[in-house]
Amino acid sequence: MAKELKLMKGNEAIAEAAIRCGADGYFGYPITPQSEVLEHLMAERPYLTTGMVVLQAESELASINMVYAGASTGKRVMTSSSSPGFSLMQEGLSYIAGAELPALCVNVVRGGPGLGTIQPSQSDYFQTTKGGGHGDYRLITLAPASVQEMYDFVELGFDLAFKYRNPVAILSDGVIGQVMEKVMIDDYKPRWTDEYIEKTCPWAATGHRSTGKHRIVTSLELEALKQEGINNRIQEKYRKCEAEDSRHEAIQCDDAEYLFVAYGSAARICMKVVELARAEGIKVGLVRPITLWPFPTKAVGEIGGRMKKILSVEMNAGQMIEDVKLAVGCKVPVEHYGRYGGVIPTPIEIFEALKKMVK
Repeated sequence: MAKELKLMKGNEAIAEAAIRCGADGYFGYPITPQSEVLEHLMAERPYLTTGMVVLQAESELASINMVYAGASTGKRVMTSSSSPGFSLMQEGLSYIAGAELPALCVNVVRGGPGLGTIQPSQSDYFQTTKGGGHGDYRLITLAPASVQEMYDFVELGFDLAFKYRNPVAILSDGVIGQVMEKVMIDDYKPRWTDEYIEKTCPWAATGHRSTGKHRIVTSLELEALKQEGINNRIQEKYRKCEAEDSRHEAIQCDDAEYLFVAYGSAARICMKVVELARAEGIKVGLVRPITLWPFPTKAVGEIGGRMKKILSVEMNAGQMIEDVKLAVGCKVPVEHYGRYGGVIPTPIEIFEALKKMVK
């Protein structure tokens, strides 16, 4: 398969990956700092080449319900937004999870609360990993730390969404969304045929192609015992996901005495701090969760359990730190360093926080 190297923004990489992996549809609404996703798709006009539908909906509420409709037919459909817009999608995401449908949603996070700022943040961790809508559901959550991963995680996100029949979120931020880097992109892959969908998605509402009993897609069940059975099936699916699809990256952890835990753009900054610290004789490593849910609890627990102290570095007031503490069972001191409201921490600031923790 031919590959091509391009210089792209993170948001553009999301859009390009959607076209090239054979996605069927994108439904979205512009909001800074992720508007380039929609703009790139509109400029490329994939409906003329691959047949992919691209539509600017009248709101985030409309776009997530269009995703709901498209997903119910077995199509690979997606949306993207930024923090306030992603909040508006929460009811729709709960419905999609309750109907057990695959879908991909991208959140390029900005600072809050409220309208906040258009600057980068990681303050949507709770909302995304704990199920921001109503009911007992989860979003499988991928956290890219580079433009290449923004590209790669689109196809991975669709794979996980269909494996578990559950919405998948790519949780990025304005740093990764706006930065430009080299990206290795794939050749175009064909969209799924109707025959393939009929064969692999027996739950899909495919209209006249369906055989046998009617296929009804809904998240509604008024009988409590039946609804409990649905919940049991969904929770079993989540346990399987936790066992099989937790992902992380460990950097210089073998001889480390101290540990950073960070994801996304914060992890990139911490990679530089690891270099600075080791140059001064401080043995520190980094665990970068790639899946924020399922959180790499076992890996963080095993690696973190060997450390003297752990520093959870986040661009928020302290959210992932709760999962870090649970992972190590409170056997190792865990501290937090964060900047928020759109402020990006510098390597020197984090290094000073590390030295303070070491002392």
